[in-house]
Amino acid sequence: MPAVREWFGLVARLVTGGVWLVAGALKLPDPYESVRAVRAYDLLPESVVPTVGHLLPVLEVVVGVALIGGVLTRAAGAVSALLFLAFIIGIASAWARGLQIDCGCFGGGGYEPGASAQYPGEIARDVVLLALSLFLVRVRATRFALDNVLFRRTGPTISEA
Repeated sequence: MPAVREWFGLVARLVTGGVWLVAGALKLPDPYESVRAVRAYDLLPESVVPTVGHLLPVLEVVVGVALIGGVLTRAAGAVSALLFLAFIIGIASAWARGLQIDCGCFGGGGYEPGASAQYPGEIARDVVLLALSLFLVRVRATRFALDNVLFRRTGPTISEA
């Protein structure tokens, strides 16, 4: 079964990392749009909204590249899981408060009439990606990961001896 976990880990890395890379890359050209999306959720103090809006796309790209390359996979998986959890909470909060906003997940953001109809699908997508991220935190190794080269295990660990 370790081989199956390693191959599934590769798929989880590529899917989750690909989503992060695309989401972040689409937001990078217009950071003010990202700020508008963060502001639309009305969850953070206004003083931190611009910082979060500007840094979030960069963080998404960094996490995406790390996951696709398999570098610091478990740490990147943990950051990914935390981000997806935050996004699930944000979308659920917007839905519960009756806000009609584009999630801003892949650019855009702000008021959008009828947007609440998209919330269940967005939450479901993020729950699946959260599960994949948590799997990456748990699994020791995945196929074709740079971690396998950078952090080779040279002998039995204390728990294996």
